[in-house]
Amino acid sequence: MLATRLSRPLSRLPGKTLSACDRENGARRPLLLASTSFIPTGRRTYASALEPVGSKAVLVTGCDSGFGFSLAKHLHSKGFLVFAGCLMKDKGHDGVKELDSLNSDRLRTVQLNVCSSEEVEKVVEIVRSSLKDPEKGMWGLVNNAGISTFGEVEFTSLETYKQVAEVNLWGTVRMTKSFLPLIRRAKGRVVNISSMLGRMANPARSPYCITKFGVEAFSDCLRYEMYPLGVKVSVVEPGNFIAATSLYSPESIQAIAKKMWDELPEVVRKDYGKKYFDEKIAKMETYCSSGSTDTSPVIDAVTHALTATTPYTRYHPMDYYWWLRMQIMTHLPGAISDMIYIR
Repeated sequence: MLATRLSRPLSRLPGKTLSACDRENGARRPLLLASTSFIPTGRRTYASALEPVGSKAVLVTGCDSGFGFSLAKHLHSKGFLVFAGCLMKDKGHDGVKELDSLNSDRLRTVQLNVCSSEEVEKVVEIVRSSLKDPEKGMWGLVNNAGISTFGEVEFTSLETYKQVAEVNLWGTVRMTKSFLPLIRRAKGRVVNISSMLGRMANPARSPYCITKFGVEAFSDCLRYEMYPLGVKVSVVEPGNFIAATSLYSPESIQAIAKKMWDELPEVVRKDYGKKYFDEKIAKMETYCSSGSTDTSPVIDAVTHALTATTPYTRYHPMDYYWWLRMQIMTHLPGAISDMIYIR
């Protein structure tokens, strides 16, 4: 009986009619689920925009460099009123100077450390006072600020776990809670930048994975709560963009490795040995120039999440290898994915 049911077309299964349609140009056209031209979700052709952007206000965190820097410029070019949160504005960082050099009344850099409640509240007041009508709220919040590190569980200090979580997870929670009143008034958008490592674990990346798994859970809970209030919540899960974001350099990896080894308990050093440790560090160094150098898929995903009438719950801007790996690791039994990727 089960084999018979599984062999039926979706449209003939009892209960609700199941169909898959695309939304391109507003049309609803059936899609063949077994089509040979299947496109992973990271390569979607996005639907048209909600409406003219006008002067909708959006705050983006982590704009000193990487995704945040590119996103601030892009959203400004689309017509948004952009508040670019920068950790190193008060230190005159090059990225901040470049954003300020645009001399636009629609792009304003603000000093913002997402770990500081005081700085976050100051930015809330800056944004509120800059809005033409604060009672109508702020359209979008993009939680992009984040840090990363590496190291196997026994090599990673508890302090490191806390530091990464403070930025990636609690920073996202802190920003969201502080800006939700403004977002709710506008029936706006919250876009959280997670990672493919928020959906699947990876050796030597547990501090980062833990925080991004947390961002995923937080985003889901928030989406459920905000749905009846008209606020849309989306998660963007970039693949490997290390080369584009300069997340790691050989120098930074060596600095992290030296500190890590120096602080290891003697029993861990003895049991693993320096040779094993150095091999793991060497492997990490090979990742420095890996991944895509083109950040446009991530920028396009965030833009769609902010402007589409019906934004997606999750966006997967990643190449085919990582997209397929994520499907295998999240949908197949662990014994199978372990056999393919771990053993």
